[in-house]
Amino acid sequence: MEAAISFRDVCLRFEDGDIVQGLSFEVFPRETLVLLGETGTGKTLSLKMAAGLLRPQEGEVMVLGRRVSEMKEKDLLTFRREIGFVFQEGALFDSMTVEENVAYRLREEQVPEEEIGPKVRESLRFVELEQAIDQVPSELSGGMRRRVSIARALITRPPILRLRDTYGVTALLATHRLQDGFALANFYFDAARNQVLPNHKRSGGKQEAESATRFAVLRDGKVFFQGNAEELSGTGDPYLKRFLV
Repeated sequence: MEAAISFRDVCLRFEDGDIVQGLSFEVFPRETLVLLGETGTGKTLSLKMAAGLLRPQEGEVMVLGRRVSEMKEKDLLTFRREIGFVFQEGALFDSMTVEENVAYRLREEQVPEEEIGPKVRESLRFVELEQAIDQVPSELSGGMRRRVSIARALITRPPILRLRDTYGVTALLATHRLQDGFALANFYFDAARNQVLPNHKRSGGKQEAESATRFAVLRDGKVFFQGNAEELSGTGDPYLKRFLV
C-alpha cells in the first residue's frame, strides 16, 4: 500500500542550526500518526513541511502522491484545500474540579447547562472515572489525570475521530500531550449511534486495522520511536517515559 504521507531523510536548517535532521516516517491511508516530542524537536515544522509552508533543504516530502517539497506556490494553494492542521495544546486546570475540566469546552461553546451534565458523566464513564467527578487534579494519580484529559478531549466528539472512522481520512497529529494520542488510539466514532465509544466494544475486541493509530516520538530532529499505544505504554526507555506521567 502506498503511503498517504511520506518523509524521506528530510533535513531543515535555520541560521542557528539544524532543527530536523534526517527525518523519515510514513502515514498510510486511514491511519493516524501522532507526532510526540518535547519543544523544539520538529513536530510543528513537520506539519508545515507536509503542507508546503516550509521547504526542506534535503530529502523529500510526499503527500497524496505529490512531491510537496518541490511544488510551486500556485499549485500549493490548490493542494492546501485538501488538507488541514490539527494542533492540541493545554493541560488540566488545577483550580477546577474534574467535572469543570471536562465540561470546559462545552461551556466555552455555550452548550445549555442541562445538556452538559449527562455529557460529562458519559465521557467520564468511558474512561472509568465517573466516581472522581467532584475531585480536583491534585487528588488524582498521573494516570487518572491523563484519563480525565482523554474524557475532556472526547466530550466534543472530536472531528478527527469522526473523519477517520466515518470517511477514512488520514491524519497527522502533532502534540506534546500523550492523552490526545491515546484518545485516538483507544476510542472510535460510531456513526450509527452518533457516539464516541471505547475500542474494546468493537467486534473482535480490537481496533480495525484500516483505522489504526501509531505514535512517532521525535528527538533531536529524528524519529526516536515508532509504535502503537501498547508498545509506547510498556516502554522502559527514560525519554519515552516522560510522556507517560
